[in-house]
Amino acid sequence: MDVDKFINDTISFIKDKVRGKGIIALSGGVDSSVCTYLSYKAISDNLYPVFIDTGLMRINEVDEIKKTFKNMNIKIIDAKNRFLSALKGVTDPEEKRKIIGALFIQIFEEVAEDIGADYLIQGTIYPDIIESHGGIKSHHNVGGMPLKYKFKEVVEPLKDLYKDEVRIIARALSLPEEICGRMPYPGPGLAVRIIGEVTEEKLDVLKRANMIVEDELKEYNPWQAFAALIGKGTGVRGDERIYGWIISIRAVESRDGMTADYLKLPWNILDTIRRRIISEIYNVSRVVYDITPKPPATIEYE
Repeated sequence: MDVDKFINDTISFIKDKVRGKGIIALSGGVDSSVCTYLSYKAISDNLYPVFIDTGLMRINEVDEIKKTFKNMNIKIIDAKNRFLSALKGVTDPEEKRKIIGALFIQIFEEVAEDIGADYLIQGTIYPDIIESHGGIKSHHNVGGMPLKYKFKEVVEPLKDLYKDEVRIIARALSLPEEICGRMPYPGPGLAVRIIGEVTEEKLDVLKRANMIVEDELKEYNPWQAFAALIGKGTGVRGDERIYGWIISIRAVESRDGMTADYLKLPWNILDTIRRRIISEIYNVSRVVYDITPKPPATIEYE
């Protein structure tokens, strides 16, 4: 890949496509961040990065976004209640993804109408398209996205790149290393790391468990590492029986996300994670480690 040529060609592509104001779907991950920086170079203050706080993100995500993109026209939309309400009672994974994708577009359209923007820019990459069109799972920005929308055009400057190529571009743009090396995070957020209905209790448990997993495994530099909430099981606290949540730890190595293998983590680190989750989150009854590669599994749970 000729990095300088790609950067210059992409800036020209965005300038040509976006004639006026555009909003960009910003999540804070490397894909949307690279897309945001390239778009800002192309159309400057005509770009409006939009971060939708779905309530399905990591702990402290909003504060990090504000700090990283403070010099741009960033808009933070608090939509936690809207997403939780829309997902109430929904258990099917594909239905979750389509509900989230449709609500994302609806909110982007509302913001665009408010500021007079005709274009939506997205950091879609090639594996998103392959998995959506191949029927593996609908990504919220591809297969989970409604076919009709109010924008003149949806612009996807990175749609031919793999994740490792996006990281190369990020470093060439001198983006902070915490963005360049950031682990992939699903667009639908924790909704696809919760088996079954998404509730506030499950989200609270999972956010805290996920923070522990990321904290303890960062030195191992995984492609992706996270916690998932997969159901309930019987446990014991003191002399009492509890029916608590089951947390699955997932840690994988990969090159492009199309295939992956589980990390062969030392027992002592798994034990440390288990002890922290059980002691810090009272309503968790057990912790397991997922050793399934992709395929046959996917990296995410839904």
